[in-house]
Amino acid sequence: MHTIEPYFGWRGIYVAEEDPKSPFYGREYSEFEFTNQLYNHLVHPQWDQFGSPSLFVKILYANYDSGHAILELLGEWNDCLHNDIMFLKRELADYLIDLGINKFILIGENVLNFHYSDDCYYEEWFEDLAENDGWIALVNFSDHVLGEFGNVGADSYFVIGGRLQEMSWRTKKPQVLCEAISGYIEKRLLLS
Repeated sequence: MHTIEPYFGWRGIYVAEEDPKSPFYGREYSEFEFTNQLYNHLVHPQWDQFGSPSLFVKILYANYDSGHAILELLGEWNDCLHNDIMFLKRELADYLIDLGINKFILIGENVLNFHYSDDCYYEEWFEDLAENDGWIALVNFSDHVLGEFGNVGADSYFVIGGRLQEMSWRTKKPQVLCEAISGYIEKRLLLS
């Protein structure tokens, strides 16, 4: 786990700790001191904690004009033990929604599994975004994690599957990725 770094290819475009609007503004990171851990595994120090002991995040991009944010996740999404969705909603989503973000792209390649509790915060987040034509897209989550969301119906609050499941997101500039995902979602909505 300590060798898995958040994606850094867009740092010339956006850096959360340098964005005065970011909840992580002003944070300083060590490349050598590992202070966070996921159970008994150290986590690379570039990941940000937001209240959950088992799920970490990195805001890779935020565009307050277009309303997009790209968040990369690492760890275990555990609502059952830690109510991770509450922390994600209260500490990050609400903060970003207040700044005009209504389209969330969650990169989940490094989400190991999902444990469900209830859908209160999912429903609240979904409704907050639906009022402003927003959405939450899950990109590159493992099939078994999406299956765990689907088994309890939590998948109904997200845009999942199709091209989002095997997207080569690192090869695109962040705004191009946001536009591509927005276009894909709009087409899906028109077809439904």
